Amino acid sequence: MAKPAQGAKYRGSIHDFPGFDPNQDAEALYTAMKGFGSDKEAILDIITSRSNRQRQEVCQSYKSLYGKDLIDNLKYELTGKFERLIVGLMRPPAYCDAKEIKDAISGIGTDEKCLIEILASRTNEQMHQLVAAYKDAYERDLEADIIGDTSGHFQKMLVVLLQGTREEDDVVSEDLVQQDVQDLYEAGELKWGTDEAQFIYILGNRSKQHLRLVFDEYLKTTGKPIESSIRGELSGDFEKLMLAVVKCIRSTPEYFAERLFKAMKGLGTRDNTLIRIMVSRSELDMLDIREIFRTKYEKSLYSMIKNDTSGEYKKTLLKLCGGDDDAAGQFFPEAAQVAYQMWELSAVARVELKGTVRPANDFNPDADAKALRKAMKGLGTDEDTIIDIITHRSNAQRQQIRQTFKSHFGRDLMADLKSEISGDLARLILGLMMPPAHYDAKQLKKAMEGAGTDEKALIEILATRTNAEIRAINEAYKEDYHKSLEDAISSDTSGHFRRILISLATGNREEGGENLDQAREDAQEIADTPSGDKTSLETRFMTILCTRSYPHLRRVFQEFIKMTNYDVEHTIKKEMSGDVRDAFVAIVQSVKNMPLFFADKLYKSMKGAGTDEKTLTRIMVSRSEIDLLNIRREFIEKYDKSLHQAIEGDTSGDFLKALLALCGGED
Repeated sequence: MAKPAQGAKYRGSIHDFPGFDPNQDAEALYTAMKGFGSDKEAILDIITSRSNRQRQEVCQSYKSLYGKDLIDNLKYELTGKFERLIVGLMRPPAYCDAKEIKDAISGIGTDEKCLIEILASRTNEQMHQLVAAYKDAYERDLEADIIGDTSGHFQKMLVVLLQGTREEDDVVSEDLVQQDVQDLYEAGELKWGTDEAQFIYILGNRSKQHLRLVFDEYLKTTGKPIESSIRGELSGDFEKLMLAVVKCIRSTPEYFAERLFKAMKGLGTRDNTLIRIMVSRSELDMLDIREIFRTKYEKSLYSMIKNDTSGEYKKTLLKLCGGDDDAAGQFFPEAAQVAYQMWELSAVARVELKGTVRPANDFNPDADAKALRKAMKGLGTDEDTIIDIITHRSNAQRQQIRQTFKSHFGRDLMADLKSEISGDLARLILGLMMPPAHYDAKQLKKAMEGAGTDEKALIEILATRTNAEIRAINEAYKEDYHKSLEDAISSDTSGHFRRILISLATGNREEGGENLDQAREDAQEIADTPSGDKTSLETRFMTILCTRSYPHLRRVFQEFIKMTNYDVEHTIKKEMSGDVRDAFVAIVQSVKNMPLFFADKLYKSMKGAGTDEKTLTRIMVSRSEIDLLNIRREFIEKYDKSLHQAIEGDTSGDFLKALLALCGGED
């Protein structure tokens, strides 16, 4: 098993057992399996409390004492997932990997995900041990078996990784970094077709430190992360393999945190993946995986395993996990730094917000007005022309078209559109034709009129708009509905939720940078409120979250984690409920990464049975000229599918055409 570098901090959850006696353990395991039935608690307790090195000594002692193979006896006594997990722990790591790969390529079909996970994540030393173990266990050549079971560029990259020849020198040449960036760019973005060989050579051989700098420089040079280029240029299993390699280069623990989350989310559990990762990482980086899991998914790995598994299988997995990061005092301080670095990197990488809709070149409002009139005149309506014009003009240009239409034909373009198109398409097109502040004002009015209130729409708009946007909304609301927005909110909401919305609706958030001393005071202010004192807690949070600038709040969140060992979002979800909780969470998520906030909203509007067309329309209209390109990037990073694909799979007809035009492209 690969050991940490000298002086490196041990980050596994399983350690050598103090006072270890292999003969005593062998006797205890023999007793646990003797007679009718077996003592599964004793088996799991011993095996999960010993390091892999110690387990191998227990196997040898068992053979010496009883003349039997311990793994064979365990297989006989145990069944199902619990058996697979225990037997996996008893094998040396390289032999465990070899067994997983043998299973992945045996029989009909290939488990490509298993091949990708193992070969994309192992070090050179681990790869050499794996090849030797496979040869020893199956008397076969691993490379030959992989070549026989895979094909194309996917096969070529697997074979390159299997060599275990990745450079390990941390001394990086700036000139070579620039050359690799240029080579990757020319092999993909600048080339008709793709030169896959360049991607394979560079990503399969360069050192991790070198490649991290290549990825940073690639983003600066091209304006997009390397992952976007891989998704755009490669496909199928080869694309998935290359993305896994990039993720492991960036952070192997984060890659495994994501794999574990996906193994347990939704209906059903991918137990083979869960077992493989928990076994293989328990003595390497399980603590790092736990930290990142807690930060990224706002729940502990322990709690997710606990809720998703059962019986001795669950108990064994929880032992390997090594602790619950949701328990008081258990959340790792290191996670604060991981979280803040993620926010900072996000801010640095996406300083320039980009919309997908830009002012049309050679804009001619006269020609557009005439084309729209023609599209709506006579029998039938030319929806394609309407969609094409309106989705490819900026809002300022659309307002010019409205004026020109009125001047030429003495008709109101909005009224004509309303009479010619209907349903979801009408809501989308008419929304695009309204000035942004008036559109937001209308969405707020709709959220508050009639029976019931759409609190989610109120939160989404008021928690994410700038001071200037909020002030413009106030003016538009007054102009369109002859009532102040504050009065409307006051009459339709109540309690702390009303106070939060009114505070946001004033548009008086500070606009300066961070103040470290003040940030520490603010963090202390919201950290000091006793649990259970909801009124005081909500008031303190409102005073800070609704008034401080975004840069300052990022610093507050970092200081809060240092003081409490918890992310502020986790604390809000734990201590608050209902609309107040949802409003504060929306503010926090917007501060951390606003495009990601909207990407999450879009994903939720389309997942599951039925589509929330109102939310989908509102976001696509309101963000199309601001940051929809950034939202697209966050969407594909988090959900492994493009926004374009999600919209295609969830909508239809002219509504689909208009949404895809706003989306602006396939990532």
